[in-house]
Amino acid sequence: MSYRYIIFFSIILVSFIILDVYIWKGYHKTVKKKYFRIFKWFIPLSSMVFLSGFALNFYRASIGIVNASAVINIFFGISLGFFIAKILAALFLFSEDIFRILALIKNKIAPKNDNSKLFASRRTFVRNISLGVAAIPVLGTIYAVTKGKYNFHVKRLDLSMKRLPLSFDGLKVVQFSDFHAGSFDDVDAVQEGLSLINEANPDLIMFTGDLVNNRAAEMIPYVEALKNLSAKYGKFAILGNHDYGDYVKFESEEARQNNLDELENIFKESGFTLLKNENIQIDNGTDAIDIIGVENWGQGPFPKYGDIDLASNSIPASRFNIVLSHDPDHWENILREHPKQFDLTLSGHTHGSQVGVDIPGWKWSPVKYRYKRWLGHYTENDQHLFVSKGFGFLGFPGRIGMSPEVISFKLHSEEV
Repeated sequence: MSYRYIIFFSIILVSFIILDVYIWKGYHKTVKKKYFRIFKWFIPLSSMVFLSGFALNFYRASIGIVNASAVINIFFGISLGFFIAKILAALFLFSEDIFRILALIKNKIAPKNDNSKLFASRRTFVRNISLGVAAIPVLGTIYAVTKGKYNFHVKRLDLSMKRLPLSFDGLKVVQFSDFHAGSFDDVDAVQEGLSLINEANPDLIMFTGDLVNNRAAEMIPYVEALKNLSAKYGKFAILGNHDYGDYVKFESEEARQNNLDELENIFKESGFTLLKNENIQIDNGTDAIDIIGVENWGQGPFPKYGDIDLASNSIPASRFNIVLSHDPDHWENILREHPKQFDLTLSGHTHGSQVGVDIPGWKWSPVKYRYKRWLGHYTENDQHLFVSKGFGFLGFPGRIGMSPEVISFKLHSEEV
């Protein structure tokens, strides 16, 4: 292990110790003694479990174990909930400490009546409230890592398309995105989620990137399930930023390329046509539409392998098309102002942060402060973008408020 990782883990460890000591000192006089005997052990234990889960996942990845452990995922996820709870509790304690210090300074400058009993009562009240608030992320993460991450559902949308040929009216397109095979710890649950795709009776199946976290071998348990997906006009896919293997260290550039080649073979074996800055024509005997697939194009640290000009250079400008592009920033920065018109772009990548609110009339997630177009349907100048919250998960092994989804579009021609 390099010095960089040692320093990184050391900083995390020291931060956890400081936080735990502060929490312990803040509550040891507030929580009743008979309860505190139990409570005091949860403080360091949750940190130990969190750090152990973090280290175990790091170690498993370093020795080539590519699929997740259910036990590690659950304990790591719940301990993360305790960590967030401790941060919330610490914020309450800190605000109360600041108030108390300011009150003491004020009392020193202009002495008044003894307020020690009032301060003690206020301190007890604030700390009891903080315990209640801190319980929310714990309960939330318990749900997220046990039920929420496999609470698959189908989101159905009807979209009117200006240039869609009348003969394609009613075209059913099913999208799923961000599979992240290496994160899953329940093969049966995943297969049940994938079965929703066939139940939607699609004409086209579109996968919009991030099949794996890093390594093609993550897909071994799921190849047959992907093979079983079927659609009238075929199954199409693109690569996401995680599919290139850029986030792990391979023995050589050749090994990284071999991993990518293996992943491409998995797409082929599963019956998917992988589009790498390419397009394909769908013909129904009367009219045709184009499917355009671009490689990953992102802002900041995310790679810009995508080339929409190359991907679309052979298609008629007047013909209806569907673009598969993993990162919605591509639509925001390139596609929507491109000289060619791109009728419907399907993206993923954001996961909706896996935590947030998605209800009719209101959606919120921390990721909205990073991406302007982060979830759902957007339209501008007769060009449509849909951003999926994804099928899998990454990092935090759960979902709450942002359930995994399969999107079923029914496209309607405005020529009707």
